[in-house]
Amino acid sequence: MATTPPTIHTLLLPRSVVLGPMAGVTEAPFRGICKRIGAALTYTEMISAKGLHYNPDARVTRELLSFDLAEVPCGVQLFGSDPALMADRAAWVLERYGSGVALIDINMGCPVTKVVSNGEGSALMRTPDLAAEVVSRMAEAVSVPVTVKFRTGWDADSINAVEFARRMEAAGAAALCVHGRTRQQFYQGVADWDTIAEVARAVTVPVIGSGDIFSAEDARAMLERTGVHAVMVARGAQGNPWIFREARALLDRGETLPPPTPLERVDMAREHARALVAFAGEHAVARMRKHIGWYIVGMPGARHVRERVNHITGSAELDTLLEEYEGYLQHTGGTTDADEPHGEA
Repeated sequence: MATTPPTIHTLLLPRSVVLGPMAGVTEAPFRGICKRIGAALTYTEMISAKGLHYNPDARVTRELLSFDLAEVPCGVQLFGSDPALMADRAAWVLERYGSGVALIDINMGCPVTKVVSNGEGSALMRTPDLAAEVVSRMAEAVSVPVTVKFRTGWDADSINAVEFARRMEAAGAAALCVHGRTRQQFYQGVADWDTIAEVARAVTVPVIGSGDIFSAEDARAMLERTGVHAVMVARGAQGNPWIFREARALLDRGETLPPPTPLERVDMAREHARALVAFAGEHAVARMRKHIGWYIVGMPGARHVRERVNHITGSAELDTLLEEYEGYLQHTGGTTDADEPHGEA
């Protein structure tokens, strides 16, 4: 019996907190952890439509389009600027991965030079007619919701998020996500929540707010100040998947949960490392290094552990190091180093 395709309103309930796509960070094992802990929705890392066209069976493509059972259905994020190619690859993804795909998200916010130099990512905010055609063609090609993630504008002199949002809605976007910075800002400065609020008021489809969500209190503040339908956590989840649990407790019950203990953080790092190696192989140990740094930031002995992690190439050695670190934390009581403030990585 055929299943009914999901709608944006079944996928994205009001006051949802979702995990944003981050290249090289939100691989399937980490997404599964975040979904299990409380993320309402997850997205793949951004995937090139051209890459899917020219080499659909490459190992990296298979990894990018692999889902953790805990997160299904998952949003698939594509980037590109050719309307026909984007529509074709969206249909291919849905045909190949079926019920595992919650929605197709179009990345119109990536600020990286090699992406925007091809007219893709946030460069599409400078060509709204083309962006609208991409959305229209993709919405016609697939039965799941097509959504768009973009920024406030290209630079401070071209803030066009409101007009752009209206164009994307008219073209068929089922939901919009706005990151509160321009392309020129990359990830610097303070996110512009006021423009996000303007977008939320300007369209009728659900709007997800993104930018500077580093705590449960930040998530609640954005919902209250901007009137968005949902919030997206990206960098705030690095080494901190508990942010979703904490946000849900605060939003649903007004309860402030205690942060994870140092031992909980190391336990999660070990779980994440084992899952990533099982998913991608021993070479993924190098990819795990940055995650380890995020998990243990601000903890006693973290600097020494990071130094050792950077020279480890095998999963068994990494697990032994983290096991030893757990023993050290149990011995010291897990108090924070005075000379290593939270935030150093």
